[in-house]
Amino acid sequence: MAANRRNGMHSSGPGLAGIFSAARAQPRTSLPTVATVVTAVAALYFGREVFLPIAIALLLTFALAPLVSALKRAGIPRLPAVVVSVLGAFTVLALFSFIVATQVSELAQNIPLYQANILTKVRSLKETGVGGGIIARLSGVIERVGQEIDQQDPSPPAADKPRREPVPVEIVARERPLQVLQNLIGPLISPLASAGLIVIVVIFMLLEREDLRDRFIRLVGYGDLHRTTEALQDAGKRVGQYLLTQLVVNIVYAIPITVGLWVLGIPNALLWGLLALALRFVPYIGPVIGTLLPLFLALAVAPGWSLLLWTVALFVVMELVTGNVIEPWLYGSRTGLSPLAIIVAAIFWTWLWGPLGLVLSTPLTVCLVVLGRHVPQFEFLDVLFGNEPVLEPHARLYQRLLAGDPEEATDHAEEILEEKYLVEFYDRVAIRALLLGEQDRIRGVMGDQQRRQVAASAQTLVANLDDSAKEEADEDDDPVAAEETGSRDDKEAQEEGVDDTELPDGTDMSVLCAGGRGELDDAAAAMLAQVLEIQGATVSKTSFADMEPASIRRLELDAVGTVVVGFLNRDSVKHARFLVRRLKRAKPALRVGIVFWSEPGSDEKNTAARLATDINADFVAHGMVDAVLGALSHEPPVALKVAAKRRMRRRPARKKAPLAVAN
Repeated sequence: MAANRRNGMHSSGPGLAGIFSAARAQPRTSLPTVATVVTAVAALYFGREVFLPIAIALLLTFALAPLVSALKRAGIPRLPAVVVSVLGAFTVLALFSFIVATQVSELAQNIPLYQANILTKVRSLKETGVGGGIIARLSGVIERVGQEIDQQDPSPPAADKPRREPVPVEIVARERPLQVLQNLIGPLISPLASAGLIVIVVIFMLLEREDLRDRFIRLVGYGDLHRTTEALQDAGKRVGQYLLTQLVVNIVYAIPITVGLWVLGIPNALLWGLLALALRFVPYIGPVIGTLLPLFLALAVAPGWSLLLWTVALFVVMELVTGNVIEPWLYGSRTGLSPLAIIVAAIFWTWLWGPLGLVLSTPLTVCLVVLGRHVPQFEFLDVLFGNEPVLEPHARLYQRLLAGDPEEATDHAEEILEEKYLVEFYDRVAIRALLLGEQDRIRGVMGDQQRRQVAASAQTLVANLDDSAKEEADEDDDPVAAEETGSRDDKEAQEEGVDDTELPDGTDMSVLCAGGRGELDDAAAAMLAQVLEIQGATVSKTSFADMEPASIRRLELDAVGTVVVGFLNRDSVKHARFLVRRLKRAKPALRVGIVFWSEPGSDEKNTAARLATDINADFVAHGMVDAVLGALSHEPPVALKVAAKRRMRRRPARKKAPLAVAN
């Protein structure tokens, strides 16, 4: 058995650092009042004519700011750099809109040509149906409902009045040229005015970016310049990177779609490629809409079904490649939003500002999350919509154990074990979760039934992790894998400056793990026993009930070399001293260790040796690693000290005074 299990209090991957340190203990988050939320939403809704152009201009400012900075570094003055960037961006948008409008007009003219193919496919679907076909049934139901709605109450015609035919009337409206021009230009005035306003606002925001930043700092964060500056930089980086990266991903996605549709013979392939590029900015439903329109056209163009199937295959392949290859490669950092938050934000902003709100939902919510991450008053936004864990891993695990859900607790553990050893998970997460349970027991908020449920769930968790323990043991048996793992861990420990303690080999050693005073102690002992088994030791477990004075004599200690008793309650020193004396009297050659479980990182090593001497134990540990080191140590057992008995001194008898004899 290779002795290369490590303490490993370092991260073996950048993604897991957030699991242990992202969710730090913070004060309770204060929620805004209902009146505040209603007022803010009402202001955004009724003031959308004002806030929507400003929001678009703000996001375009975030997107164009890196380009302006690059032009300035190239030697171009600020004003020309801003004008060139803004005009270039809006020229691209105008060209995009013109191409889309031209393609849509051409498609509208060709739609009647596809009517015959659509009718042919409808007839084939009707013929493949059973009993008249599903489509025929639905059509019949719709037709009968329409006839019933259009039917009027019949009234008996008068016999003396002849029936008169309706006289056709044609109304011819003569419009003046000025009215025709007004009808054409009128609908375009509002969008053009909004676009011009956005252009002007973007130009001034880019020109006065530093001044606006200083004013924002003075308004909301003058007392904490560091926090406010970090928030502004984070918001600009996240939003700008999201928009730019999403644009690159959409272009990489749209080009093969356009070429593929053109090769398949789908009309207006350029239109569908541009729509696919634009609609992918809309979360989740955008790609679906961009796929349905070309599929409907493929259904209408050709009489058969092969073109439709090839089109479906094209979109499926591109979605798989984009989602699994391109996006993970290009996205250096995510938006910081949870998937559910993206959906909720899309619904909210669509209701608030319509289709434009749907397109802007993700970047606007990113700004809100960044605000909540750096400004304490808006912390609830980060808690609601952020993707970082809001509970520390041990608190999350304890919540699942408290709810009696060991399966989800196992899933949580296996996520951590993908990059961490089992000893690290137990030391930094599971034991801390049991400590929370012990604290609740001491405070009186946990009843006996809940305590037993938490302990049973923890025991189930340990049993569910047997496969992970066997995999680690097998990894130790493989010298090549053990050497590669050890060298990798040494390198990472040196880079992070963390102590990397090797756990000893436990072959030919026998250890008994026991709980000290309750069911939770038994669960902690089971975790320690599993770690010792990985090290190759022969391990047995016993309950705290077997540590009672009347039961210790019945323990089978003949083949046991070391007994380790664990306590989650730190006020159990007297009970630990009693158990040490009882166990050593039962077998003088027995090594007895006591574990007072505590939070990782606590400086207890200086007091452990003194406490071990005080209670006559062979070792005292406060964490999983020290417990394993003590249990697998080859030190000789400490002899039992004979307690000095006090001899009671007999007090000398007092002489009785003689009784006076009365005369």
